[in-house]
Amino acid sequence: MHRVLVLGAGKIGALISGLFGESGDYRIDLADIDGAAAAAVVQAHGLPNVRAFALDATDTAALAAHLDAHPADAVISGLPYFCNVPVATVARQRGMHYFDLTEDVAVTEQVRRLAADAKTAFAPQCGLAPGFVSIAANELAGHFDEIHTVKLRVGALPQHPNNVLKYSLTWSTDGLINEYGNMCASVEDGDLIKVLPLEGLEEIEIDGTLYEAFNTSGGLGSLADTWRGRVQEMNYKTMRYPGHCTQMRLLMNGLRLNHDRGTLKRILESAVPRTLQDVVIVYVSVVGLQDGELREENYVNKVYPQIIAGRLWSAIQVTTAAGVCAVADLVICDPDERHGFVSQESFRLKDVLNNRFGRFYAHGGTNEVSARMIATGHVGHQRVKGA
Repeated sequence: MHRVLVLGAGKIGALISGLFGESGDYRIDLADIDGAAAAAVVQAHGLPNVRAFALDATDTAALAAHLDAHPADAVISGLPYFCNVPVATVARQRGMHYFDLTEDVAVTEQVRRLAADAKTAFAPQCGLAPGFVSIAANELAGHFDEIHTVKLRVGALPQHPNNVLKYSLTWSTDGLINEYGNMCASVEDGDLIKVLPLEGLEEIEIDGTLYEAFNTSGGLGSLADTWRGRVQEMNYKTMRYPGHCTQMRLLMNGLRLNHDRGTLKRILESAVPRTLQDVVIVYVSVVGLQDGELREENYVNKVYPQIIAGRLWSAIQVTTAAGVCAVADLVICDPDERHGFVSQESFRLKDVLNNRFGRFYAHGGTNEVSARMIATGHVGHQRVKGA
């Protein structure tokens, strides 16, 4: 039985531990600084192979002591991005596989340095964006002889918006503010550059519904480095309902709350409700040359809340937990295949969708048939390389 330490008993950690535990192939230690929160999650799961612990994982000595008493093959951090470097440091010292959900570029670079020459896998940026969207984009990009434009768009949205922001808090408030406030990576005219968050506003219509999209930080992951010198334009933008970007510009730039993120976090968490009635939209567009012709391929998927193990989980919980569980399962079950720094785009889309955990993406799509055809290389008249 594989042994995994899951850090953080919040919305995502709860589902990660449940998915792994329910598979029967994993022994899961779920640890949180609030031991009662971890115990409540474990009690709700009711699984004998999932155990709860109180642990401050940012205390490297405490984390090492826990692993002395309860060894594990891998650690998955569901903690805020700023907690991850100490966890990755201990994972390197202990020869463990490491996975996290961070969108933070600086943290990922520190993890990359820690992973140098490691015999185990270090895979940051798992989950949805960065994460699954990078896997989908990489798959489509591999179908082209010459790539002109790659667009990655992801939205985690309330199904029934009714407030001025047209938004509900569906995941980490710290992560949301980090994405909205930090500089963003983008490829323009073949050069990797930094662009401002909350800029680059555009409109997208999917299934008759209009959305807006704008620059946010971190969603591109390592994809731009992977395709450096082979793509003319590549960017990531977050999708929201029209009007959201203007309101966030007022808060973050007009009222300068990007420089007082503690106050902004308190405002958002006191004024913006949470919901389980959300929808996650994944949209990828790649334009380039195939057989000398200019063509475009798209991956479009909508994932809704799902009942798993008798409980309703939001779409953002499902997509994030399914993303990290799928790639972790692929690594742990074949430990000699990957080591050192592992990018999300090194995983094949078809392998993720066929995985016992990644299948939740395959089941969620409004365009499920076309998404599966692209993943398996069956895309009508188009020639697919490497299928």
